[in-house]
This record gives sequence, structure tokens and C-alpha cells, in this order.
Amino acid sequence: MTQRQLLAVALVAWAGYLSVAILTANATVLPIEHGARTVIAVARQPVLDGPMRAVSLLGEEWGLVPIILLASGALWTRHRRWAGALPLVMLGTAGLQWLAKWMADRPRPNLAPLGFPSGHVLSVVVLLGLAAYVLNRARARRAARGLGVAAAAILVVLVAVSRLYLEAHWLLDVVGGFLLGLTYLLLLIWTAETLAARARAPRAVPSA
Repeated sequence: MTQRQLLAVALVAWAGYLSVAILTANATVLPIEHGARTVIAVARQPVLDGPMRAVSLLGEEWGLVPIILLASGALWTRHRRWAGALPLVMLGTAGLQWLAKWMADRPRPNLAPLGFPSGHVLSVVVLLGLAAYVLNRARARRAARGLGVAAAAILVVLVAVSRLYLEAHWLLDVVGGFLLGLTYLLLLIWTAETLAARARAPRAVPSA
């Protein structure tokens, strides 16, 4: 994907996020959200409770920190810039989600505050999206890259479903978290690609 395409998709994701934020304004719960909650209630089984709680931990603050530290350590030998930038990127993610939650102040299905957007989904989109991007930039086999991207996508979906299953969010909370996370992720990748392109560009030699 070119730099212009990255920006274009980021703008589309941002527009989508703003649209969802408007739809959920004034604590409105749409019929589609009630329908999704009904479907989840029908599918709820005691055997799924434990796995859903475990998957949801991936987006918790104290669950993310060990993953971030491990990822930074794994990147240190070959991608030191990303190893150092990753904690800062995720701090920015935390700040972004709390700002968005404060602005929306939408109640959750369990009536707890600050439901929109889903911070869990936002965080895993950024973290796993960056992991997939770095893996694709690395000199790995195509099968390994494809497997990594597929695993990242599956984990994002599982975390999103777990938040609905645990009644921690409405459907549009999850969608909003995904779109805001995607916007932030694509802008980060665009910045990285722009800096890399400038570093590769030949410098003009001053004339004598």
C-alpha cells in the first residue's frame, strides 16, 4: 500500500469513526445493538465464559504491558527503533482512548460509564496491527508473514467478540474502537513509511 493509499484509508476510517460516534451520541442504543446483544445471549454457554474472559485479558492494561515488554525485547536485536517506539505508541493509544471515552461518555450494557469506544479493541488493533506490519517488513517467508497477519486478525475479532459476550460494550462501541484504532495505526505506518522514504532518498550534492 502506497503512502497516499494509507492516508486515504485512514481518512475513511476516521470518517467512519465520526459517523459511529454521532450515531451513539446522547447514549442512544440502536436496534442493531439490541439485536446483537440478543444473539450473544442465545449463544452464551457456561463453557465459553472462561475462554472469553481469558481472551478479553489481552486488551486489559495489566495484560497489555507484559506483551508490550516482550514485543520490545523481541524487536531489540533487529528493529531497535520499533522496540523503543512501541511503548510510546501504546501510551499514545491509552491517551487517545481515554480522550475519546471522555468525549462520548456513553454507558455500557452493564450501566458502567465510558463505554464508547472499546479501549480493548482499540489497543489490540494498534498493537497487533503494528506486529503484522513489522512482520511483513521483515525478511520472513511469505507463509510466516501470512500466518502472522491471520493470527493478528483472528485475535482482534476474538477480543471484540469477548467484549460483547461479557456485556462490557455495545456493538457500536466495538466498531468505534476498531475504526479509531485503525485510523491511529494507519497514521503511524504512514509516518514510518514517510520517514523511511526520506532516509532512502538521495541527497542533492552541492555544486562547486
